[in-house]
Amino acid sequence: MAINKEKNTQIPVIMSHELHEEIVNFQFEHRVKNKAEAIRQLIKMGLESARKDQEEE
Repeated sequence: MAINKEKNTQIPVIMSHELHEEIVNFQFEHRVKNKAEAIRQLIKMGLESARKDQEEE
């Protein structure tokens, strides 16, 4: 499956084994279809949380 570069951006990321394991556990616990989707969900959750924290200040 080709990536639509007009709509999407690929970002190579290096992470610790521990962080990778946490992502895999999140993927399994939330029945997410693949790691990429789990990472996207976690990033969205983190950004929403940061936004809420900023609004409360």
